[in-house]
Amino acid sequence: MNIPANESAADRAARHELLRAARAAGLDVTGGILRRTSSRFCFGVEHGDYNGTELFGVGTDRFLWLAAKPNGTDQVRVASANFPADGVMTFRPGATPPPRAPALADHFGRFVAGADFVLRRAGHATARGFDAALFGNIPGGGMSRSASLTINLLLTMLDLNGLRPRNDWDVIEMAQAVETDYIGSPCGQLDQIMIYFARAGMGTHYTPRTRAIRHIPLGPAAPDFRILSLDTGTVRPGLEKSTYKIRRAECEELLALTREEFGLSCLADVRDPAVYERMLSRHGAAHPHLCARLKYLFAAQQRFADLLAAWTAGDLPAVGRIFRADGLGLRDDYQISGPELETMCDIVRTVPGVLGERMLGGGDKGAAGALALAEAAPAVRAAVAEAYPRSRPHLADRYAVHECRMVDGVVSLAPPEETGVGA
Repeated sequence: MNIPANESAADRAARHELLRAARAAGLDVTGGILRRTSSRFCFGVEHGDYNGTELFGVGTDRFLWLAAKPNGTDQVRVASANFPADGVMTFRPGATPPPRAPALADHFGRFVAGADFVLRRAGHATARGFDAALFGNIPGGGMSRSASLTINLLLTMLDLNGLRPRNDWDVIEMAQAVETDYIGSPCGQLDQIMIYFARAGMGTHYTPRTRAIRHIPLGPAAPDFRILSLDTGTVRPGLEKSTYKIRRAECEELLALTREEFGLSCLADVRDPAVYERMLSRHGAAHPHLCARLKYLFAAQQRFADLLAAWTAGDLPAVGRIFRADGLGLRDDYQISGPELETMCDIVRTVPGVLGERMLGGGDKGAAGALALAEAAPAVRAAVAEAYPRSRPHLADRYAVHECRMVDGVVSLAPPEETGVGA
């Protein structure tokens, strides 16, 4: 086929995988919709979304691709190139398994069914059957694979049914609801916001009180740099099975303890150092673990304005220092990291030219991340290749270092065609 000149090698490889998966499953996606959604890299505040903080991050070029085409039936049929053993997810629109169905607990199809369930609940009348294939190269934990998938599914199902979302926030809220209401994963909206609104070459700044989205170009003084995803080779279970769920419950517990006493609507309201010190004095002895969570959130918010200023100025060493400080707080105070994630951080921290590093995402497992000068990237790869297998020999054939660039979060590509695609 005539592939656009600006299409990447990753897009061409994904098209091949999608067509291969569709053929293997007896599905036809040729000539249909092909949409790509990104991963994300959060610079701050990780775990701030469900606590009401401002957010800042970028879309990154590890992707989820979805090809889909109407099949002339009343059945949705979806295959995954990443999870072929799961078989084809098949259901009739409006007749999905109930939320949190045990039979779908570890099946990729829970996201497909959840998207249909949430769309119909929101008044979007899905009815058209279609064939679809999925393929992704986003590491399993830390770069928001599930949010990328749900956004892609929702937008594609709307397109196939001739529907449109009411507005951008309709998409964000439905994507969150697929995970919270249908799957049972207690996620916030950080991942969905950072992917859906991502723009190439820019950071996305979200202010929750006004729901304002601002795109901030990286300052022209910035040196050549790399965003690095440090995939530990571990796979984090869903948020509903992870420490994330515990930390979120702890933050809710602390808010319940302090809401009336300190006039709080969320923990992000704790910005005044005097109020912060009073809270620690009042509850630190009885609830030291809850106050430790607040310590991270308070410090991260204190750094946030400096983060935006450094980004706007192109002062990447300062961005890196703030990113590193956040990582130490997430490790020591929020206690959401994991041993493999910290091994990666410890390794790359020793490499000259690495500006900052920390765990990414929900925690426990998955990927860490680093910000580094471009010339340091080969040394990072070499250091990880030498040290990580020694520390984690059981993961010696699973880890990876990915160099990422800033990209648009949602992109439509040329339709998939069999011409020129090998078997």
